[in-house]
Amino acid sequence: MYSVARSVLFQLSPEAAHDLTLDSLAAGARLGLLPALAPKVNDLPVKVMGLEFPNPVGLAAGLDKNADALDGLAALGFGFVEVGTVTPRPQAGNPKPRLFRLPEAEAMINRMGFNNEGVEQLIENVKKAKFKGVLGINIGKNFDTPVKQAASDYIICMQKVYAHASYITINISSPNTPGLRDLQYGKSLSELLSAVKKEQAVLHKLHGRYVPLAVKIAPDMDHEQLADVAHCVLANAIDAVIATNTTLSRDGVSELAFGDEVGGLSGLPVKLKSTQTIADLYSILGEQVPIIGVGGVNSGDDALEKLAAGAKLIQIYSGLIYQGPGLVKQCVDACRDVIKC
Repeated sequence: MYSVARSVLFQLSPEAAHDLTLDSLAAGARLGLLPALAPKVNDLPVKVMGLEFPNPVGLAAGLDKNADALDGLAALGFGFVEVGTVTPRPQAGNPKPRLFRLPEAEAMINRMGFNNEGVEQLIENVKKAKFKGVLGINIGKNFDTPVKQAASDYIICMQKVYAHASYITINISSPNTPGLRDLQYGKSLSELLSAVKKEQAVLHKLHGRYVPLAVKIAPDMDHEQLADVAHCVLANAIDAVIATNTTLSRDGVSELAFGDEVGGLSGLPVKLKSTQTIADLYSILGEQVPIIGVGGVNSGDDALEKLAAGAKLIQIYSGLIYQGPGLVKQCVDACRDVIKC
């Protein structure tokens, strides 16, 4: 069924198809149609970050930035859903076109630029949703906030979303906001993680519940840079690392149509870089800090590779575009071979 839907959607521009898909999922959830259309995914419970996940396969941030289709996406069988990236103030993002398909490589390039309706609107959408499962909220800084003042934007978002999130992701790895990736390194990373960790303690006391913090990193770091990130994560008692965001590399796609577009590359071409990043992180973090693996998961075997490298959970996005909602069940069923209920 999805192959037919995809053939229609791929006649539209990528962003138009994206918007239509979210609208359709939201409508399908309201009408109660999705349970009959989506493959049934049986539970495969896992506990990570102190949270109970119905299964280890989640939706990565970026697909539903404003939580517009939260109930519809949850009906596809995900063990958790991550929405965002959201910023303190609404912003339009980069000029269109800013999203490109590379079907020969089962890949996407985007330079969306954190387009979103702002954290207040996301909260309103979350409140309206019926979803009661594990919800990650991915937060970032506004494009015009100086990098030196980035911590203030993350803290504003934390304060707003804390009561509604199961966990909060600190996104410092999108390549589409100028200067954002500088926050992954050295003193900038240490100061940011220290600031958000202190705010987490304040909010924990205020709300009477502990909401874990995850940090999302890029796949374009060398081993020394990754080691610095890992040690900073440990020093600041960050609860998880999400590896990885999109890549700036164009290996394997540079000769394809749209392969030279500016932005972050996702999908199958980032799979090996993501998996290697997970393995390198795990060699340092071990079981001390869980890793959420994302990047190029297009099959159950890809999900198993992420787990074998050290991930405790996985997320999908581009694979969902190319393979459809059946990928969720396929990945959960594959994970069942190595995760015992």
